[in-house]
Amino acid sequence: MRLKLTIAYDGRPYNGWQSQPDGRTVQDHLQQALGEIAKQPVSIHGSGRTDTGVHALGQIAHFEAPLPTTMNPNNWLAALNSKLPATVRIMACEAVAQDFHARFSAIGKIYHYDICTDPVLPPHKAGLAWHLPRRMDAQLLAEALHCLCGGHNFHAFAAYRGNETPAMDYHRTIHVADLEALADGWRITFGGDGFLYKMVRLLTGAVVKVAQGKLALAGLTALLDQGPGLPRGKSPLCAPADGLYLQQVIYPVGRCRD
Repeated sequence: MRLKLTIAYDGRPYNGWQSQPDGRTVQDHLQQALGEIAKQPVSIHGSGRTDTGVHALGQIAHFEAPLPTTMNPNNWLAALNSKLPATVRIMACEAVAQDFHARFSAIGKIYHYDICTDPVLPPHKAGLAWHLPRRMDAQLLAEALHCLCGGHNFHAFAAYRGNETPAMDYHRTIHVADLEALADGWRITFGGDGFLYKMVRLLTGAVVKVAQGKLALAGLTALLDQGPGLPRGKSPLCAPADGLYLQQVIYPVGRCRD
């Protein structure tokens, strides 16, 4: 039985999602919990990485329930939550078709980024929002976000892991780039068919620079659709991990269920 997990976590205590030798990642904690329940090693596959300090409301992962087992999805949900730290929770567990894959079946993702503009960042928001008490022009912020929509080469908004090749494709399509007013600031939401490494944080940093009057809209649009052979610069700022949340992973309708 292949099981799909919907996972929420506070990213502050962890070195991101991806398993690492030090064992201080969300994936490591999940695999440890699965191993304790199954009494054998169990591998789990995520929809993609989140970096150190990045949060998730709807990370998706899947694993194969080892045989023999009499546990149903509700049993697995309860058992896993009893073994996991309080900052990681399985929000849903369901059986899916054997050809479902958390990463390769996904057709899009939605992220949101929270910015607190209050003069003082409340202590319960430390690590959960980017504190920007400086004045920002909301109209310019919205216009900058609008410029990012559609299909573009986002090479200028990608960080590097060291495994890049000339053949890498930096084209992505952003379907949603919305601005929402919060009681203490702003929420930026990005939805698209996929995102490059640190792309959301680099996009957020750039639109904030526009809203602060430190980058012209023309300068922002000039960064789009450039490749390695058209160097016109990189995003002027990578926003911190604090305010970033993986909100949802999108799959084709009816694709997930067995």
